Amino acid sequence: MLIHLPIIILTSLHPIAIADAIPQFEIARECQLEGGTKEMEQRCVVDEKQARNQLQAEWIQFSPSAKLQCNEEVGIDGTPSYVEFLTCLEMERDVRTEREAKMSQ
Repeated sequence: MLIHLPIIILTSLHPIAIADAIPQFEIARECQLEGGTKEMEQRCVVDEKQARNQLQAEWIQFSPSAKLQCNEEVGIDGTPSYVEFLTCLEMERDVRTEREAKMSQ
């Protein structure tokens, strides 16, 4: 009976725990792949850093499932972006809030 205990424990762990930390994206790589002038690349870096900072400040308000889903979505093309990640999370949060408001009426 004890042989199966590790299997039971591992299968009961929830995979959402992975989404508890803000993912690390390569801002410089993302902005270089965007193309454009040096000024556009620098603006991209500024935008990405601002989005990352906002994510750090608001991280706890996003649901674990939204974090996981959005992280997967922004990484599909191989160039994840904090701006896209934050936008996805905000949209998920807003939809959930609206749905909850309608249900409480």
